[in-house]
Amino acid sequence: MIVTIDGPAGAGKSSIAKRVAQRLGFEFLDTGALYRAVTLGAIRAQIDFQDVDALVQYAKQVNLRWDGQRVFLNGDDVSDEIRSPTVTDAIRFVADVPEVRHQLSRLQREIAVGRDIVTEGRDQGSEVFPRAECKIFLTASAQERARRRQRQLAVAGRPMLIEQILRAQERRDEEARSRPVGGVRPADDARVIESDCMTCEQVLEDARRIVEEVRSRDERPGPRQAADTTWTGGDSGTMAWCHRGSDPGRPSCRTPDPTLQKLVDLIVQPVDQPAHRILNALRRPERVPETGQRQQG
Repeated sequence: MIVTIDGPAGAGKSSIAKRVAQRLGFEFLDTGALYRAVTLGAIRAQIDFQDVDALVQYAKQVNLRWDGQRVFLNGDDVSDEIRSPTVTDAIRFVADVPEVRHQLSRLQREIAVGRDIVTEGRDQGSEVFPRAECKIFLTASAQERARRRQRQLAVAGRPMLIEQILRAQERRDEEARSRPVGGVRPADDARVIESDCMTCEQVLEDARRIVEEVRSRDERPGPRQAADTTWTGGDSGTMAWCHRGSDPGRPSCRTPDPTLQKLVDLIVQPVDQPAHRILNALRRPERVPETGQRQQG
């Protein structure tokens, strides 16, 4: 099962995604670490960040490995080095290149194959994993996100005025929204969590509950739906029309109208059933013969 958690900077998606994965017993994929690793590799290779072609070529041939906890660049464990200020300041030059995003999105999909995994970023549900079973978009107001960032910086010994944080955050938000590829936006079927006035534990519980609801739905008998609207056959031979319900991201199923359902039921019966039964069913949709009754006409 793939769970995606997206959201703007400062929404707390990284910490929540890690804790959701821990609570569910899932693996956690830090997609930002992959972009940081490529950025570090480009710095080591002394690639000019203005040379987009060179960045793309490097991203295509670099050897990245993720083992669930650590990130390896060309065989070296760089999990700590990628968190340096130098990499943080330069990552945007790599992450904003569409061809680089394409390469790393493909790698992320390969990593997720066959795993129960929680992945976080800004376009995980909308672009990288459009068919993920569970999508969450975690957000908060600009003021709330700035206050959280201010507290983080204070703990790290880097106090900053909230006005400065807000200006930097607004700039990052605008850049994120305007990106042609990888822009921050909720997937159409994502469940949105507005985390203002919520504790970290409350946000975590909301996210866990959403995932458990989806798991419970997917474990019900019958085939799982891969698209918004799909005809699917059940074990009994009847059919159901699956569609998006009022709750975003949670497909539900309903039976067709009575006339169509009677037609389906008759079609799936043995071929020696007389054809006039189908015609009669369509002529009198208001009558549903009960088992054992003789149908007139």
